[in-house]
Amino acid sequence: GQVTDMQSRLNVMNLIASSPQDQLTALTRFTRLFELLNLPAGELGALQRGLSRADAAMRGTASDDGTDAPLMPRRFEQLAWLGLSPETLKTLQPYVTVLPLVDRRVTPVNLNTASAQVIAAAVPDLDLARAQRIVVQRDSQFFRQTKQAMDAAGVTTTPDAWVSVTSDFFEVRGRLRLDDVALEEVSIVQRERGTRHVTTLWRERTALTVDLGAHPGATGVR
Repeated sequence: GQVTDMQSRLNVMNLIASSPQDQLTALTRFTRLFELLNLPAGELGALQRGLSRADAAMRGTASDDGTDAPLMPRRFEQLAWLGLSPETLKTLQPYVTVLPLVDRRVTPVNLNTASAQVIAAAVPDLDLARAQRIVVQRDSQFFRQTKQAMDAAGVTTTPDAWVSVTSDFFEVRGRLRLDDVALEEVSIVQRERGTRHVTTLWRERTALTVDLGAHPGATGVR
């Protein structure tokens, strides 16, 4: 099994944070990420509009314009409902996640685990080269404060709510093999800050195809 820090990625739900200013800031950061990854800006616009309509429908504030609002996605692959192409989803997967907003506040990016591309998108004053300096620096010692990361990048930017050095959301992935049967289970969990309490947000179990190969005794799982 393995555990992945989901705050190493940008949370698309930031696009519908409670504050209009936060929503605008989120759009700026996602625009930066789409530019870094050479993705079509039009799909980002469709994503934001779809999320806004789905959120309004859930909150009972949608305008009756005769069209059905999309369902609110809970998992990354469900972003296809909101206009992202398969190619864009494949490119975005290492950099984007879908997490619930705690009290509708933005979900920060963890500078100790995020990729250079995500850091450069989350901190507008950083170019990709300076973001990479943060990644290199933390390999020798994790940052205890966000300012340490900014100092490592050589910028005077004041860290804000969009970056952090800790995380509360994780993906837990496990695989079980018994004879010719294999199962993979993926869960997204949320850790309650300051306690040992962990809540499972969703869990999915999938049967895998076991490839016994051409030779007796082969044990590969694909």
